[in-house]
Amino acid sequence: MPEKPTQRRKKDHLRIVSEEEVAHWQGTLLNDVQLVHNALSELALAEIDISAELFGKRLAAPLMVTSMSGGVDQGSRLNHDLAAVTGRLGIAFAVGSQRAQLEYPETREQFAVRPQIPDGVLLGNIGGQQLVEYPIERICELVKSIEADGICVHLNPAHEMAQDEGARDFRGILSAIGKLVSALEGRVVVKEVGNGLSADVVKRLQAVGVHVFDVAGSGGTSWPRVEQYRANDAGSRAVAETFADWGLPTAVCVIAARRAVGKQAVIIASGGVYSGLEAAKAIACGADLAGVARPVLEAWRDGGQLGVESYLKRVVHELKTTLILTGCPDLPALKQAPKLYTGKLAEWVNHFD
Repeated sequence: MPEKPTQRRKKDHLRIVSEEEVAHWQGTLLNDVQLVHNALSELALAEIDISAELFGKRLAAPLMVTSMSGGVDQGSRLNHDLAAVTGRLGIAFAVGSQRAQLEYPETREQFAVRPQIPDGVLLGNIGGQQLVEYPIERICELVKSIEADGICVHLNPAHEMAQDEGARDFRGILSAIGKLVSALEGRVVVKEVGNGLSADVVKRLQAVGVHVFDVAGSGGTSWPRVEQYRANDAGSRAVAETFADWGLPTAVCVIAARRAVGKQAVIIASGGVYSGLEAAKAIACGADLAGVARPVLEAWRDGGQLGVESYLKRVVHELKTTLILTGCPDLPALKQAPKLYTGKLAEWVNHFD
């Protein structure tokens, strides 16, 4: 059967993100977070506790492999392999966008990975525009159809505007998110895709019942830059180039979001997080979990499930090492650990309201 437009686009995305230089140039600013070294921590690696909780389930580590792709054969293998690894390691996992499943129901099996992650946290994924285009009941069915614990709703206006075939109407999404939160009894994560959630957006989302936010700041993959490689229209290509580095750095988003919502929310820090040290810095800034995507895709491309497992185990060890080196026995202690904001991050922080 010929490829459908959505499937062709997803295949393009996987190829470009795997092969091209598509990162934000300004960085996450996590390098501007300085944790204080403790040479006398009096801790043992075996007693370090990095467990976390999401949607009532316990995670062995405060990590999520965030949404990447779905609806194509390669995306199917990716989803199933990543679910298997995260299931073994006790890490949360979100499948790629289920828009393809809405449009082509026969693709459901590409997202149905619950057998690979029987007891872990599994999340679906859909775009904010689809909440407006389809009845909320259809979105809830996506969650049920793959036995997910909830669903990620991604907001990506910069990506859409840089895309030849992208959305141009973003009205009604906030109201639709509120309806979805009510229908799913709060089991909704709202995320960006690499341009960041501002404090104002987080507050508006909290007002309609959202309590889990993936800030997905700039510093990792730039989706406008991805679209530069796909654009057939000169105008779209120019927009993609102009806004290739648009957005709020990940460290800025985490600090701003935590200040905006206080303790009454779960914050996931993604967008350019590659190492356990970066994950630890994000948690020290106020995040509850860290999300990783592109480095997982690269590890899978080069080594399949074993490559992904090796990479994620390294991240976990680096995270635990950071706790040892800061004298923190667990994640609550890490959030209270001494830290210094320097460079551009200090400028951002000093100008927050």
